[in-house]
Amino acid sequence: MLSRQAPPPDLTVAYGPHRDHVADVRLPSRSGRAPLVILWHGGFWRPQWDRTHTGPMSTDLARHGYVVASVEYRRTGWPATLADAAAATEAVPGLVEQAAPGRVDHDHIIYAGHSAGGQLALWAALRDRLPAGAPGRSERPLRVAGVLALAPVVDLADAYRLDLDGGAVAAFLGGGPDEVADRYAAADPAALGAPAAPVILVHGDADGRVPVQMSRRYAAATGARLVELPGADHFALIDPESAAWSQVLAALAELAH
Repeated sequence: MLSRQAPPPDLTVAYGPHRDHVADVRLPSRSGRAPLVILWHGGFWRPQWDRTHTGPMSTDLARHGYVVASVEYRRTGWPATLADAAAATEAVPGLVEQAAPGRVDHDHIIYAGHSAGGQLALWAALRDRLPAGAPGRSERPLRVAGVLALAPVVDLADAYRLDLDGGAVAAFLGGGPDEVADRYAAADPAALGAPAAPVILVHGDADGRVPVQMSRRYAAATGARLVELPGADHFALIDPESAAWSQVLAALAELAH
């Protein structure tokens, strides 16, 4: 996990009443409208990890011309985590527009996430696919230009079988696929098909936390584009000082234009 400190955000917006219903917003130095990146941090949906560790990447993305909203959410599992992800997608673009008028290009909104945040970013683009009554379901979710998933936990059932991060998926959803099948059907990107928006996965083949094979299978099944980075580990993808960072920027630029 990155330990470097980032400069404070330009502003913080609240999308709900809970203390975790906030998003740190960083703005590019140039004036005018810019693509908005709604970013979900990782940490296997566990409360000990929050949005502060994505500060360096958010700062650098703003330096490259993006408006970045780094979303916090309740890391308490089903259904609060998903409900918060849905609420953020609905509210954050408008809140940023209110706080910084004329800075958001609403035709170029991108969902991005790292690790467990990659699951949330993909899920947010699939809300019209969710079963009836599922948390966050929407008949008409916000249209997005694309989804950038960095080393994502994109197959929850497989992540459960692999026991990633010592039972993280079971803690998130309250059990395994045989125990809470309805929750997996409503939360697992691998079970929901491809989003309508373009999807780019970026994953290092030296990732010891989320195996690259998971992204390979998802890309093969859905047609998402996979950028596989030789020698890159799990955290290189959110480190602006890493050799992998230029590939992350290139993938984001592809989705934004």
